[in-house]
Amino acid sequence: MSKDTRADARSPEPHAADRHDVIRVHGARVNNLKDVSVEIPKRRLTVFTGVSGSGKSSLVFGTIAAESQRLINETYSAFVQGFMPTLARPEVDVLEGLTTAIIVDQQRLGADPRSTVGTATDANAMLRILFSRLGQPYVGPPSAFAFNVPKRTASGAMNVDKGKGKRIVVRKAVYHGGMCPRCEGRGTTSDIDLTQLYDDSKAIGDGAFTIPGWKQDSFWTTRVYAESGILDPKKPIREFSEKEMRDFLHGEPTKVKVDGVNLTYEGLIPKIQKSMLSKDRESLQPHVRAFVDRAVTFTSCPECGGTRLSEEARSSKIGGLSIADACAMEIRDLATWVRELDEPSVAPLLAKLLHTLNAFVEIGLGYLSLDRPAGTLSGGEGQRVKMIRHLGSSLTDTTYVFDEPTTGLHPHDIQRMNDLLLRLRDKGNTVLVVEHKPEAIAIADHVVDLGPQAGSGGGEVMFEGSLDGLRESGTVTGRHLDDRAALKKTVRSPKGHLEIRGAATHNLRDVDVDIPLGVLCVVTGVAGSGKSSLIHGSVARRDGVVAVDQSPIKGSRRSTPATYTGLLDPIRNAFAKANGVKPALFSANSEGACPTCNGAGVLYTDLAMMAGVATTCEDCEGRRFQPSVLEHRLGGRDISEVLAMPVDEAREFFGAGEARVPAAHRILERLSDVGLGYLDIGRPLTTLSGGERQRLKLAAHMAGKGGDSVYVLDEPTTGLHLADVENLLGLLDRLVDGGTSVIVVEHHQAVMAHADWIIDLGPGAGQDGGRVVFQGTPAELVEAGSTRTGEHLAAYVGR
Repeated sequence: MSKDTRADARSPEPHAADRHDVIRVHGARVNNLKDVSVEIPKRRLTVFTGVSGSGKSSLVFGTIAAESQRLINETYSAFVQGFMPTLARPEVDVLEGLTTAIIVDQQRLGADPRSTVGTATDANAMLRILFSRLGQPYVGPPSAFAFNVPKRTASGAMNVDKGKGKRIVVRKAVYHGGMCPRCEGRGTTSDIDLTQLYDDSKAIGDGAFTIPGWKQDSFWTTRVYAESGILDPKKPIREFSEKEMRDFLHGEPTKVKVDGVNLTYEGLIPKIQKSMLSKDRESLQPHVRAFVDRAVTFTSCPECGGTRLSEEARSSKIGGLSIADACAMEIRDLATWVRELDEPSVAPLLAKLLHTLNAFVEIGLGYLSLDRPAGTLSGGEGQRVKMIRHLGSSLTDTTYVFDEPTTGLHPHDIQRMNDLLLRLRDKGNTVLVVEHKPEAIAIADHVVDLGPQAGSGGGEVMFEGSLDGLRESGTVTGRHLDDRAALKKTVRSPKGHLEIRGAATHNLRDVDVDIPLGVLCVVTGVAGSGKSSLIHGSVARRDGVVAVDQSPIKGSRRSTPATYTGLLDPIRNAFAKANGVKPALFSANSEGACPTCNGAGVLYTDLAMMAGVATTCEDCEGRRFQPSVLEHRLGGRDISEVLAMPVDEAREFFGAGEARVPAAHRILERLSDVGLGYLDIGRPLTTLSGGERQRLKLAAHMAGKGGDSVYVLDEPTTGLHLADVENLLGLLDRLVDGGTSVIVVEHHQAVMAHADWIIDLGPGAGQDGGRVVFQGTPAELVEAGSTRTGEHLAAYVGR
């Protein structure tokens, strides 16, 4: 041993490389963060808590993860960066100790109808290779089993001149694909229910159309058909000849004149497809969306039976099983089948496939099948599917960033998720988790609590340290960490029942159940037990039912809470009436917009492969409107000042005095009721947190109807802080007391304990679920203790 080596061995000083054991953030100002400075230990599990909108996502995703990704992107050449999304540097003074960040968020997996669980995880790719090697009869390479690839045949002749004279070569090529030619790999064929478009006992001129917005005096709709001269407007549609019916439904676009106006006549079906069916369903008005849901029917493809695959691909089998059969099996059963295959020639492939399938089972998704459309997964299921590829990764010293990984999980499943997070940490990774559930916070090595309030009242670090320290800190999170909701002493009596008979969607087993009306009814059960299948398959599409599901809000950076909820319309009309001008002047997307920035308030500069820069518009100073528009006032405020108001301030402003606008006040009351009183009504939707978006959507839906309607809420506690859950329960009580029936699909024990009636599905997931295992009051469920839900609820309320 050399003298230098002996000196190193005796030295108490740590190696220089070992000093980089924290991620240091200093002076973070992204969104509502107020010069936040924290030190996050590496190779530990850190949980970020705080009320919704306090700045957790801004710190974790908008600062730490965003800068890590930006720095990685900068390592590529300028040419490659030109093909990548450009990321601006977060607004922070110092950011040190970063490692490669892998973000596992709740963004929905691709909703393309051809995207499935198998294609999203590469399990399908491995199955295709397996069947191309072992399947009998042999039908072709892996692409022959791909439902996204059509079979193509090409033939032709070419001249070949190699110095020995010209010759003609004739060739025929077959490109193998497994796509079903009938449904083009979608598994379903769509059809329009003509009875929803018109009453065939009436004539076109006598009000035959039943399509929303198609009035008898409209040039663009009814009058085109009635006065084009192509059809008889006085003849009942059921008496049309075959040619008349073809012209009526499928007629080619033809120029016609109606009352001297040049218009285009085309068949009813292509007209409806262009005007309604081709648009994003979420962007349609509620009554039009309801019409589309009624008018369009999707049926399983008669040629492939919904498998998406061609007959040739389905004919090749391994041990009597086709690739379509394999993809339709529950993943845990498919793993058993793969485990029993003994073929040395494909041993490495089988091992890799089995590892992937076992990861599904381990993560609690063994009840899924590989052919399940990715767009039908819940946010929680989608996040766990993304985790599959990371569980067996050999990477260490990586930063994993999770956004509420317990979303959509029954209390029974949360422990399994906790074990997976700890496994990632124990491999030497840094795990950052944004979370509200006490069960998930409990496993943290380090806790960072932000607050004290949401929006402009938050953005500060209230506590940083251990879990025990959080309990004693006195912060909002610390005070509510051990909160427990008590069982109700008295429950409401139902005023009727909503009958469900023979429900068989997905894994449901001919379920018969009566859902009580006029009460708060909670539908629960372990993940995959059939809750969403029961409610969204048998309840949500009924008349009088308002469904608030987990689909994200659609909106650009111009969309705001005011535009999304319809609040801006009465505000613009009030400004217009008070000043004697047009309402369009008070829209930043219309006539009143600043001409320099087009109403955006900022100017976006594209710097090619470098990050784009957003600078405040110098002409309007970020206020988005022309100076002349800002001269018009209502209650002493101009339109830009009103849009900068928080909800609670705007509620007082429009509630009394000169600026009293009852229509606006009602919407603002709803926003305040769901806990968004701090939110600026003109803030871009793109800057809202997940919890804020969920509650905004809830407020928008609840503002639409009242009285005897039925509300279906899908996990409304998603993204809610412990302190906010109490406010939500108060809102649900007010709805029920006002005559509304509320059905909640939920796992949160506080909501279960507060319910008047519980329907518990199970006992397990997938094939092991699909049955009603309990119906009754929360107290009866706790007393019985016969289901997993009952056991966890009893532990929660301290029984």
